[in-house]
Amino acid sequence: MYKYLFSTSFAAINKRVFSTAMSSNAISRNVVNSVLAIEQEEGAGARVRRSIGTENLRNLTPFLMLDHFHVSKGAGFPDHPHRGQATVTYMLEGSSRHEDSAGHKGTIVAGGVQWMCAGKGIIHAEMPVHDPGHPDPRGLQLWVDLPKKFKMVDPSYQELDPEGVPSAFPLGPDGGVEIKVISGKSFNVESPVRPLGGCWFFHVKFKQAQKTIFHELPSGWTTFFYILKGSVKVGSPGSKVYQTFNTIVLSSNENEDGVQLTSAEDGTELILVSGEPLDQPVFQYGPFVMTTREEIQNTLMDYRFGKNGFEKAHTWKSEIGGLMHSNKAVRPYVYNTTF
Repeated sequence: MYKYLFSTSFAAINKRVFSTAMSSNAISRNVVNSVLAIEQEEGAGARVRRSIGTENLRNLTPFLMLDHFHVSKGAGFPDHPHRGQATVTYMLEGSSRHEDSAGHKGTIVAGGVQWMCAGKGIIHAEMPVHDPGHPDPRGLQLWVDLPKKFKMVDPSYQELDPEGVPSAFPLGPDGGVEIKVISGKSFNVESPVRPLGGCWFFHVKFKQAQKTIFHELPSGWTTFFYILKGSVKVGSPGSKVYQTFNTIVLSSNENEDGVQLTSAEDGTELILVSGEPLDQPVFQYGPFVMTTREEIQNTLMDYRFGKNGFEKAHTWKSEIGGLMHSNKAVRPYVYNTTF
């Protein structure tokens, strides 16, 4: 099991628990940017709402991309490679099957999470499961840059079923707020997931409007939240209301303890994500993320000639991809390519 590699350890983070309002000596982060996630096509017929990774929201280290996806029947994400990043898949509805060139396969159901470290290279497929009477697969996928020293490690997975994702109740069991702790620590509840690099990921659910929590965050970390349902206020109760499908980027001043969030509607849900910024360049060519142009060129050669992590690039085909197998050409995701 990997150890947390946070610059700010859990022990160094103030242990105070806030309930309905911010303590008088705590300072909330503020909003520095708000980007509406516009729906677009991705993969083979899937629809995604993308914010991070578009022209409107780049350079948000360590985060590379955030997709809120909906995979209808006949669509999916057939065989494709990765190197140099972690991909986090969190299912909200339905289920999705996955299979990779290292022999790993399984199914992620609603409420489950898969944290895949691509490391030096992996090829995988992600395909929806459409069962009669069940909703289409919907979920989130977050790409997180790996620290340079981990970009060429062997690929690995950490997976949790819904029952394995712990919950925190900042206002008490009947307080109307539940936080699913996908990674990191929330109100003294810690996830078993151990990313390579610092990353906290929470699913915050407000049962009613006008519920307020103050969530502590590691000092100086890059933080954003994405609104899945309803609307939210940040900071003081009279502040601006942010609506569904917006990604809200928060300030990261060293003196800010965390963020105060207030639900503006019943049933509001959001994901709150915070990551340790990386002091390294980002050179990205589609699903390949490295720190120099030369490393990208070497990656393309490795993939072309089937070596250094891509030994099965020309021989492996997933079973779940079926008729959707592509010719495995690497499509350059030009919206955020820096190569």
